[in-house]
Amino acid sequence: MKIAVAGIGYVGLSLSILLSQKHQVIAYDIQPDKVNLLNQFKSPIKDTYIEKYLSEKKLNLTATTNYEEAFKGASFIIIATPTNYDEIINRFDTTSVEQTIEKALAMAPKNSTIIIKSTVPVGYTKSIQQKYHTKRIIFSPEFLREGKALYDNLYPSRIIVGSKAPTAHQFANLLLEGSLKSDVNIQFTNSTEAEAIKLFANTYLAMRIAYFNELDTYAEIKNLNPREIIDGICADPRIGNHYNNPSFGYGGYCLPKDTKQLLVNFSNVPNNIISAIVSANVSRKQHIINMILRRHPQTVGIYRLTMKSNSDNFRFSAIHDIIKSLQDSNIDLIIYEPTINSGFFENIPVINDLSTFKTKANLIVANRTSDELSDVKSKVYTRDLFSRD
Repeated sequence: MKIAVAGIGYVGLSLSILLSQKHQVIAYDIQPDKVNLLNQFKSPIKDTYIEKYLSEKKLNLTATTNYEEAFKGASFIIIATPTNYDEIINRFDTTSVEQTIEKALAMAPKNSTIIIKSTVPVGYTKSIQQKYHTKRIIFSPEFLREGKALYDNLYPSRIIVGSKAPTAHQFANLLLEGSLKSDVNIQFTNSTEAEAIKLFANTYLAMRIAYFNELDTYAEIKNLNPREIIDGICADPRIGNHYNNPSFGYGGYCLPKDTKQLLVNFSNVPNNIISAIVSANVSRKQHIINMILRRHPQTVGIYRLTMKSNSDNFRFSAIHDIIKSLQDSNIDLIIYEPTINSGFFENIPVINDLSTFKTKANLIVANRTSDELSDVKSKVYTRDLFSRD
């Protein structure tokens, strides 16, 4: 069958590749550079499995900037356009989703199904179904890690579809058909419950990160060994040894916006934990800033802007807030970030020669450290205890 995917980001691109193993997929995006790269079977984002599948697998996949070409005749139209959190209106900006829905309804066959994969507020899909007087708009959350998006589609932790209609079962089977895992937990819910699953799942992960960051803050101030404490706690199988490596704060594209959106959804509901998770991340970043300023550095070198290793994406990385605060404190800054070709980032010099960077910085701040800093270990300030994400 023909399947259209709107948005060539982590979600849309990984789904396009997954489904194009068995079906005709046309990926639609408004950015010509992404479309051109994909039509050359080159990945516009850094992801090992995506790059491997594009170069080695036989995929029935094309990309276009023409939504009519993509949507016309498609049995399924998957919407994976961005929904950034808007601080002014205090909710996700779903403009791109609604614009795509209107185009899809105008172009697609009357029996086609529209699948929302973009993250949306709780209750959004139901309101959209009512607005456009149709039940063929379905929400299905994604659970993908940055840099491992295709891997997580090939080996899904679970498949959740926010509908119990026959087309929902058909879509779940499409996802299962392209995966390499046979024993996948598939759950069909109402749309609003599916939206809540997505936001609560990511907020739980943010809570774990905030918890171990706060533990690390305590250990640093009290001059205790945080790794020994964490190892002892996580030896309990009920707690487990995951999402426990301290950082400068949770960041990336999903967790900051999803926690804020869930907190807004709690506006008329008693809560303590959800609001604490959001504020704990702010406190953690302020603690990191205080620890840096306490060292009275002359020139601070920021080692990498990316949120995690093996990634070329530094949207909403915690280091951005730390950089801004250091700038406000009139600290001289330099940045080592090999993915940036220009000479400056936010008016800060970018030095792509690591040796020069090490020499010029008298304090190196690294959210995630690396063996390439081992020769200047005494200069490095990091809270990365386990050398992993």
